[in-house]
Amino acid sequence: MILLSLIAKFTKTYLVMLIVAKIVEEKFLQIDGHKIRYLESGTSKNALVLIHGLGASAERWSRVFPLFASDFRVIVPDLIGFGYSDKPTADYTPEFFSDFLEKFFAELKIIRPSIMGSSLGGQISAEYASSHSGDVEKLILISPAGTMKKSTPALDAYIMAALYPNESSAKNAFEMMEGSGKNVEKNIVTGFVERMRLPNAKLAFMSTLLGLKNSEPIASKLRFISAPTLIVWGANDPVIPINYADDFVSAIRDCRFYRMDGCGHAPYVQDPHTFASKVLEFLGSA
Repeated sequence: MILLSLIAKFTKTYLVMLIVAKIVEEKFLQIDGHKIRYLESGTSKNALVLIHGLGASAERWSRVFPLFASDFRVIVPDLIGFGYSDKPTADYTPEFFSDFLEKFFAELKIIRPSIMGSSLGGQISAEYASSHSGDVEKLILISPAGTMKKSTPALDAYIMAALYPNESSAKNAFEMMEGSGKNVEKNIVTGFVERMRLPNAKLAFMSTLLGLKNSEPIASKLRFISAPTLIVWGANDPVIPINYADDFVSAIRDCRFYRMDGCGHAPYVQDPHTFASKVLEFLGSA
């Protein structure tokens, strides 16, 4: 009976993901003359915007995208400078990305969205929420950047893979970032290499690193976040270790924390169902 129940649950989840995956739309818009790519699914009046991390793209969220689309209008941009969006010559600072989000929301007429950001995307989301009080419904930050004082071997490996993109360096970096010792899916590796070989991809990547290094610490801005916030952190995160979580939890006035055991830097990739369950529970709470 237990086995049959598990099979039924898996089948139902798979069918839901299959149905939703068919209605994911790839779209484009213009911001300041630059083409921006994004994915969208769902028809709810409640918007959930997913913000990827450094060197990533909308595809990084592919495992959890369908798990949210039945309850939300899910919108997943390739940040300017990354993925298949344009990569203009610019100073890619946290403020630059925050301004981009403001224009992106305005262009799509998105009002008071819930925002979920991972790593760099978490820092950008926090930056936006700190300066747009009342404009964010709820905030979810996954291993957010912005307070780490020094680099880590996993982050160094990822930076090297971005600057010298090939399958060997990328595979090594993603396996280190996962922190589980398991093999990383080939499409994650090949997709990263393909995107980092696009024109101006390395320029935008390095400009972002410099922009982060020279920016005002996010810690001084966290107290201005008024949106209810959930912090999710992989217990085995080798990129931004979990001990940095308290910098966010202690500073944000209405904050919850969930540690995902057995996960590294991207728990939404490693354990998407547990991750989505906790996030949906938070989004559905009063």
